[in-house]
Amino acid sequence: MLQKRWWDIAVVAGAASIAMAIAFGLGPGGAAERAIAFVAIAAFALAYFVIARPAIGAASTVRFVAFMMTIAVILTVGTAATAFLATLQVLAYPLAWVLGDTRRRGVIGSAVIAAAVMLGYAIGGGFTVGAIVAGLTTAGFSFAFATAFGLWISGIAEYGEERARLLDELTAAQAEVRALSHERGASEERERLARDIHDTLAQTLAGLVIFAERAGRQSREGQADAAAATIATVEQVARDALGEARALVARTAAVPDEPAFGAAVERLAERFRAHDGAAIDIEVDDVAEALDRDRQVVLLRCVQEGLSNVARHARATHVSVAVRESEEGALLEIVDDGSGFDPAGTGGGFGLAGMAERVALAGGTFEVDSAPGAGTTVRVRLPISPGQPTVASADARRAGEAP
Repeated sequence: MLQKRWWDIAVVAGAASIAMAIAFGLGPGGAAERAIAFVAIAAFALAYFVIARPAIGAASTVRFVAFMMTIAVILTVGTAATAFLATLQVLAYPLAWVLGDTRRRGVIGSAVIAAAVMLGYAIGGGFTVGAIVAGLTTAGFSFAFATAFGLWISGIAEYGEERARLLDELTAAQAEVRALSHERGASEERERLARDIHDTLAQTLAGLVIFAERAGRQSREGQADAAAATIATVEQVARDALGEARALVARTAAVPDEPAFGAAVERLAERFRAHDGAAIDIEVDDVAEALDRDRQVVLLRCVQEGLSNVARHARATHVSVAVRESEEGALLEIVDDGSGFDPAGTGGGFGLAGMAERVALAGGTFEVDSAPGAGTTVRVRLPISPGQPTVASADARRAGEAP
């Protein structure tokens, strides 16, 4: 609506059409009246390019007033010379609403145009009753139509501007939510890493400091055998710290990016074999390759977390990791012969809670089967396609909807 090139085309085409119509005999018959009509048309086009055009899209009260006064004179003189020139209203009314920038100015500009046309009719008709009635009728209908149409278009424009504003606010709010979500995730990961370091490396290093101080004191007091025993303890604790550091690295390392899911799982298992020493068997069916990338990442993270829990708590000698097809789509099972635990008594720990949340977001189900001294089995079920619910989740939903 505010593109100047379209207004240029409209004004030039409209003015040229009116001039051609007058030239072909649709206007006044006298040479003087036709000359006045041509001058009025040229003056209208000139007023548009000099006064109105620079104000399109950049509201200017001075240019609005100047343009309305100019076209009022042009319409009065032109319509007085020939009533046919009242057709310039077709261009004048829209320009009044565009330059006015507000509904109030649009109505005022329309009233000025209507008054100029009516005055031109009256002057051209010698102020007879017929000329005045014709002017009132033409100007009245034109004013009513232009005002109604202008108010309608203004309402649409305001509605569009409001929608654009709301869209900008929504986009900004979504960006803020994404930033806050990212910050929260990063904060939770930092807290988790801090807890892991505190519970493992920090405590072990504190013990190393104590043992080193004891060995130094014993050495200064001449207790060679005791100092040697303490040094041996320091060596053992340092080895334990190295193992804990490797386990922490394996736990927090990025998921391998191999194109084959099975190769990525094998890479994860190899890391834990290197520092834990437990035998880890891997079995991956073709169903894993049918999963989309997001669900494969969920399974890989679950494997990573499960093996990390085994290395840290289970003291297992054998672990099996299997991904196979099931009724739900894909089933991941991590089974170890370790010490086990009571899920109800411990609450499952932070790692298991994180696994359950990750699986739930992917539309799957998560369960842990364990008991003290009986090992642990972790099961993750995921649908193949994003919109496909698992059997367990569908049953749970139906149970919740049942009366």
